Amino acid sequence: MDKRFETMVLHSGIEKNKKPINSKVTPIFQTSAFTFNDLDDLEGYYQGEGNYLYSRVGNPNTDELGQMVAAIESAPAGVATSSGLSAILAAILSVVRSGDHIVAADDVYGGSFHLLKEELKQLGIETTFVSFSDLQKVEQVMLPNTKLLYTESITNPLLRVEELASVVELAKKYGVATLVDNTFATPYHCTPFTLGVDLVVHSATKYIGGHSDVTAGVVVGSNDLIEKARAKVVNLGTNVSPFEAWLTCRGIKTLALRMKTQSFNARRLAEALKGNSNVSKVYYPFQHAEAGYGAMVTIELSKNIDINQFLKSLSWVKIVPTLAGVETTVSHPLTTSHRALPPEANEALGITREVIRVSVGIEHPEDIILAFEHAIERSIIQ
Repeated sequence: MDKRFETMVLHSGIEKNKKPINSKVTPIFQTSAFTFNDLDDLEGYYQGEGNYLYSRVGNPNTDELGQMVAAIESAPAGVATSSGLSAILAAILSVVRSGDHIVAADDVYGGSFHLLKEELKQLGIETTFVSFSDLQKVEQVMLPNTKLLYTESITNPLLRVEELASVVELAKKYGVATLVDNTFATPYHCTPFTLGVDLVVHSATKYIGGHSDVTAGVVVGSNDLIEKARAKVVNLGTNVSPFEAWLTCRGIKTLALRMKTQSFNARRLAEALKGNSNVSKVYYPFQHAEAGYGAMVTIELSKNIDINQFLKSLSWVKIVPTLAGVETTVSHPLTTSHRALPPEANEALGITREVIRVSVGIEHPEDIILAFEHAIERSIIQ
């Protein structure tokens, strides 16, 4: 049929039902919906004969992201979400409901702390925060309605490495599920699912994407639990866009290269700053791997350092409220990531004004070290 201009500009693309082009990489399926030939074709989708209907429900790019992270975590299945927090929410709601109780590590990321303490409380889900450094304390706060233990493989920002095998053992003793945020360690350093953890989440915004240009999350686990998590993503509308999923999948392909370099650089920086008299503490898991264990370093500067001047003096090192890009950056946990915590909670954890979290990049390690030494030198209070 001949088309007038107004019609032609809408319907002059690839012909309907034409065989797909064999692209080397997955194309971006930047579409809100998928088409059907007739009612039988449409009904076939609902009978399990078709893959896609509507991008909130499923999309080739978002599915690929979930599958890729599941594969590198050695888990059977995964689902992508709009952010790390939405991944945590979907994972929690796949095993917990109103009236249930969660036991969470007291040193988790501030956003997770707020979600557990405030938002889930409004849904009738209570959380008790306790130090996971002593699992006897965890056991003491377990209740008959406890359904989940929640922690991080490497905690944010003080980089405590969780004893995941012991957490799993405790959870199995009481018949409860385990959920671990593996954002800081990444599957390059740790695969919690292989240790018996039920659900693993990532803020894919961080190392999975790796280039500070996406906001995404992923949950991985057993097929059964991921189907439940997927239902929460679909019904709560916390799906990630196809383009951001595509960008994140592209980022995953260099994860090993980035983590190898960034972890090496982080250990070098941590070792250099340990010997600096103007640094009171260096948080880095030195004991866990000779080649470094993660790309994060947290430092506590001494009281004779002007913190604001230090941040101003970092030259090319940017101040940001996030982490894990290829560039070295710093953040101030007390006023950003852990701002939502009560002052007494931050004080108990040791998150003070002097604490600086460093996300180490892929620059030359000597340049990174010099940038921090220079900033410290310029910030000494005379």
